[in-house]
Amino acid sequence: MQHALPHALTRCLLALLLPVVALVSGCASSDSIIPPPVRANPLPQPMDVEPAVTGAIFRKHMTSGSLFSDRRRPHKIGDALKIDIAENLSASSELSTDTSRATTLASKGPGSNSNSLGGILKGIMNIDASASGSDTYKGSGNTESTNKFSGRLAAAVINVQSNGYLVVAGERSIAFNSGISTLRFSGVVNPLDITNGNVVASGDVVDARLELVGRGDVSDAASRSWIQKILAKSLSFW
Repeated sequence: MQHALPHALTRCLLALLLPVVALVSGCASSDSIIPPPVRANPLPQPMDVEPAVTGAIFRKHMTSGSLFSDRRRPHKIGDALKIDIAENLSASSELSTDTSRATTLASKGPGSNSNSLGGILKGIMNIDASASGSDTYKGSGNTESTNKFSGRLAAAVINVQSNGYLVVAGERSIAFNSGISTLRFSGVVNPLDITNGNVVASGDVVDARLELVGRGDVSDAASRSWIQKILAKSLSFW
């Protein structure tokens, strides 16, 4: 009987902690702004299927470039291209608020000099009341944000939209001194924006998402643990 109570208490604690751990792990996995996948393998070629004979030398399914060029443009799932990242964003906001209000109220009784009134009633009729109040508020704020990022990242076509636009994504990871830095990119590319060398500028990418995340000892030391985040949110009642 003495050993049953600790085991029951342990099971209760585990039952309470498991949903919390699952919730925290789910939140941690959704921190990335780039949805998976970031890589897609080429679709397998159909076997024993002969291409339709059109009588022309140029066949669209054989190449995606020009008839007079051997350059092959990315046009299907699994094809690779290069993203030339050149982001320079700057924003500033300044706000100033100054409000004031003043209120004055005065009331004078009708007054009476008659001695026939009682003392209390005579005092009420001769009473003079006044009240005043004021309210002043001043506030100001200034916000400034500057982001600059440059580099080049190889990405792969992970989907092709109905209008021919290419959904691309890619990542590059570097491990150094017990730490890992990962650069991810995703967006939608117009095939007409692809220049020589299969390079597209990040400024021409629709719905572009770029992130640089780190993992390792330094990143862990610079961030709060999941239990600290839970306690900070649950104990912040003011």
